[in-house]
Amino acid sequence: METLPALLGFAIAASVTPGPNTLMIAAIAAQGGWRRALPAMLGVTLGFTLMLVLGALGLAAPLAALPWLQQGLRWLGAAWLLWLAWRIGTAPPPDPGAAPRRLPGFWAAAALQWVNPKAWLVALAALASFARPGAPLQGGLAVVLVFALISMPCLAVWAALGAGAGRRLATPRAWRLANAALGLLMAASILPLLL
Repeated sequence: METLPALLGFAIAASVTPGPNTLMIAAIAAQGGWRRALPAMLGVTLGFTLMLVLGALGLAAPLAALPWLQQGLRWLGAAWLLWLAWRIGTAPPPDPGAAPRRLPGFWAAAALQWVNPKAWLVALAALASFARPGAPLQGGLAVVLVFALISMPCLAVWAALGAGAGRRLATPRAWRLANAALGLLMAASILPLLL
C-alpha cells in the first residue's frame, strides 16, 4: 500500500494530539496511576477500532447522507464530553485514607468513542482518505489495523504524563488546580469540533 507512510503519520497525529480520549486517560492516570488507566486505554482502542470496522463495512454511509443525524450526534457528543469535562474538572483530590475512587473504565471509554466528535471526524477522514475507491475493504482494513496498533502506544504517552503529574501533585490545592486545568482543556477541545 503506497499510502501507508501517510496513513501512519495521520494515525499518530490523530491519536497522540490532545483531545477527549487523551485528556481522559491523563486524568485517570493522575488520579489512579498507570494501571488504573489501562482498562480505559483498552476501551478507547477497541471502541474506536469497532467504529472503524463498521465504517469500513459501509455502515457510516447513512451518517454521511443525513446531515441532521450528523448534527444531532455532534451535539449529543458535545453534551457528553462537557459532562465528562465537568467531572474531571471538579474531581476532589485523592484521599490516601479513603477507598479508591471509581474512575471511568473499559466500557465508559469504549462508549465515549460513539459520542466523541473528534473520533467520528478522524474515523470518517481516515476511511475517506485511505480506503481506495477500487478496493474500499482492503484500504479500510489497513486503516483499522494501523489505528488499532497505534492507539495504545499514543494513549500510553498520556497515561505516563498523567501518572507522573499525579505523583508530583503534593497538596489538595495543586490537585484541584490540575483537575480544573484538565477539565477546561477537555471542554476547550470540543469547541473546534462544533464550529
